Amino acid sequence: QVQLAESGGRLVQAGDSLRLSCAASGGTLSTYSMGWFRQAPGKEREFVAGISWTITSSLYADSVKGRFTVSRDNAKKTVYLQMNSLKPDDTAVYYCAAGSSFGQLSTSASAYRSWGQGTQVTVSS
Repeated sequence: QVQLAESGGRLVQAGDSLRLSCAASGGTLSTYSMGWFRQAPGKEREFVAGISWTITSSLYADSVKGRFTVSRDNAKKTVYLQMNSLKPDDTAVYYCAAGSSFGQLSTSASAYRSWGQGTQVTVSS
């Protein structure tokens, strides 16, 4: 199993952009579909975006479509989440997660086996 570490979260204002990174260690990232999830206080963890291990497919939650972009650099063993036009509703702890090797991209948290510790994103109005 790979170990994951998110970074890049901070306090920003509404309308700002932010890029989160998820660095992997302990193994290759290239065979894992990767997902980004978030959890706001008092709410359940929700799927935000994901990218397949083939890099040919990506999925987005309706709430972030057109504003967020997920990408990956397998050589650097890093996955990114570019977040534009941020809103206060985007405030949450953001987690990256790795699915099973050669597994299908999924929006379900149960499909992911390795999780990072999370990074806080706070969007002020």
